[in-house]
This record gives sequence, C-alpha cells and structure tokens, in this order.
Amino acid sequence: MKWVVVAIVVFIAGYTYLTLHFRKPGPDYRPYEDMRNRANTLRLLSAGYQRIELPAERPLDSGGAHDNTFPAPGGVPGDLNKTIVTRPLLPAEILGARAAASGTSSEPYSILFRCVVPDDQRQLAGAEMYIRRNELVITPDFEILARGLQTRSRNLLVLLTVPPHTLKSGSYRVLLVGDHASRAWTVTIR
Repeated sequence: MKWVVVAIVVFIAGYTYLTLHFRKPGPDYRPYEDMRNRANTLRLLSAGYQRIELPAERPLDSGGAHDNTFPAPGGVPGDLNKTIVTRPLLPAEILGARAAASGTSSEPYSILFRCVVPDDQRQLAGAEMYIRRNELVITPDFEILARGLQTRSRNLLVLLTVPPHTLKSGSYRVLLVGDHASRAWTVTIR
C-alpha cells in the first residue's frame, strides 16, 4: 500500500511541476470571444468608429446636481446599431444627466446620470464610448446577475469618467443611450 501512496505523491508532484513550468502566461484562449471581438473591432473601424471602454462607478450621492441635458430618442443610433456585433444590455431609460458643457483634453471628463433598469436582475458592468468625427455615443452596459441574486434598486445613479487625452479639441454632440429614452448634450473640449 505504501508504494501506491508513494506513486501518487510522485505523480502529483511531477504533474504540478510540469503544469506550472510550461503553462502559457496570460488568459486562456477563447476562440468564440476572440473572433467576436476581432469582428466587432474590424466592423467599427471600417464604419469610422473608435471604441473606448469607460470606467463606471455607483457614487453614493449626486451632490444636488441639476440636469443640463435634453431628452433624445431611445436605442442605439441606426448606423452604430448595424455595425456592432454584440448589442449591450442598456438601461430602460436615462432619467437625467449632468455633464460639463466644456472641458480640456488633459483632464478627465465626468458624466453623472440616473437610469432605470428594466428588472432587478441587472448589475452595472461598465460603459463604452464610440467616437466618430464630432459625435460621441455612450452605451452603459449591464450584466445579468446569477440566479437568485437581485439588485437593491432599479433606479441607479452612475458616474462615468472619460480618461484624459481621449478627446481631441473641438465641439462634440454626445448621446447617452437608454433603450426607451436617452439624453443628449453638446460639449466643447479645449
């Protein structure tokens, strides 16, 4: 019996060494995800869009801010909707937003907005910004929670931050996209 135990211990030690020594660094190869991301990138570039992932957070308080945007029709705009491969899980409505009317390219640009998700099974996952000429389309993205989990509230306050040196100098029309109701405004970057 002791030889069986010795053989098992030697096998486990050898297997562990070989696995750790020859393992490929980085993430695992996921062919479906990799091909989908590559196709999405190629389609966006051929349509003239640049895609940037934006960090999204859930702040505690809006700071008593007032809405300085105007209503816009819901849904991803037609040409972008035809271009993206995987449609994001958007909030049902963007209720209001606060964003500066001007900024500088060397500083972050913040967007604070309130939205409603269609059910209590969605959680904030991030946001993506699509830039084409003088248009910015921002799509907040949500993910579906695991079975049995729920969000605390369907009415969410979200803070998006555009990193410094992302936007060039100029005037932009911004569209913050919700499924049924969106918000829009203009911003001048110096």
